[in-house]
Amino acid sequence: MAKTYFEVLQRASSFLESLGKEGHGILFVFLQRKNWTKTDWLVHMHEAIPLNEQKQVEADLNALAKNFPPQYLLGYAEFYGHQFLVNEQTLIPRPETEELVELCLKENSEEPKTVVDVGTGTGAIALSLKKDRPNWQITAIDISEEALKIAEKNAEGLNAKVTFILGDGLKPVGNKKIDILVSNPPYISEDEWDLMDESVRTFEPKTALFANDNGLAIYRQLANEAKQCLKEDGKIYLEIGFSQGTAVKKIFTEAFPNKDISIIKDLSGNNRIVKVVPTGK
Repeated sequence: MAKTYFEVLQRASSFLESLGKEGHGILFVFLQRKNWTKTDWLVHMHEAIPLNEQKQVEADLNALAKNFPPQYLLGYAEFYGHQFLVNEQTLIPRPETEELVELCLKENSEEPKTVVDVGTGTGAIALSLKKDRPNWQITAIDISEEALKIAEKNAEGLNAKVTFILGDGLKPVGNKKIDILVSNPPYISEDEWDLMDESVRTFEPKTALFANDNGLAIYRQLANEAKQCLKEDGKIYLEIGFSQGTAVKKIFTEAFPNKDISIIKDLSGNNRIVKVVPTGK
């Protein structure tokens, strides 16, 4: 007798949980592959599952059991209402980074601005900003050529015109004046390796995750380089690690003594963003 969708997915979920992993991951991947809503699932869950789909569930289960991220299995991730291609050359966009995008949009009008996104990866930040602020001239920089290939494909898919540049930090900008610097740079220190999820440690690109100097190296670099290119009334929005607020604030206070530097918490109550803006703004 043929097995039902429910039987196969229930058994797969229980297997993952027996390994100490999140059981709902397999249902998430299954629904995404089928393009089913939760309502579709409730309607069809007790129907017989075709053999080819059962084999796909088994293949996905095997990958999830080895901590392979669901987003890499599917080839895309959702971010700020858009779908972004991802692969093992790109960091998977995080919900916390959506808060960085939201803050940048909330505090800046639709009038034309020159914006630079450093460490763009999939292009999630730059492209999300461009979709909401079409008048902004946005340049996205990354040190990874493979990541930029994915970002360019995402730009095509979203029909968003962003300039992508292969480079290190703000070096490609030179002395060109910019209104906004936004970045989610590598900020994890080697000491935090054991705190990372095994799937992150195993599969996500290390150059997009780790930085020297206790995770502060890129912030020091950006602070130094931004002094050359940020307009007098320019702004900076940076994602940070939960324990780095004080250190990153100090770095940018020294670089920009005449600006207001603040630490902003994310929805979970963790320090997540350092904001550098003109005094009184």
